[in-house]
Amino acid sequence: MINKKTLVLGASPNPQRYGYKATVMLTAHGHEVLPFGLRAGKIGDVEIITTLPDDEDIDTVTLYLGTQNQHDYMDYMLKLKPKRVIFNPGTEHAEFEAQLKLAEIEPIEACTLVMLQTGQY
Repeated sequence: MINKKTLVLGASPNPQRYGYKATVMLTAHGHEVLPFGLRAGKIGDVEIITTLPDDEDIDTVTLYLGTQNQHDYMDYMLKLKPKRVIFNPGTEHAEFEAQLKLAEIEPIEACTLVMLQTGQY
């Protein structure tokens, strides 16, 4: 299995939140995970980061931010140049997806949890 370094944008220390669940499942599947949230905390053994990473080798960004909260991070994601950005249910954003395509970053409207469970991640 290939480790796909993943930035979880919208991580939360609340086990009921999907950003939390995705971090747990990505880690369980052997992926290096960088959970970013506005509040520090932990998800299992993984620290939630509150400063956006400038890693050059992030494969995937998975979004758990509503459309109205994505604007502050759009330029950052375009500069980050991940291979793909996953728009989980409720985060779809046609205008931003078009910008990603122009930057040769693949936008995917899907559920990270389902992708992991079905071997499509």
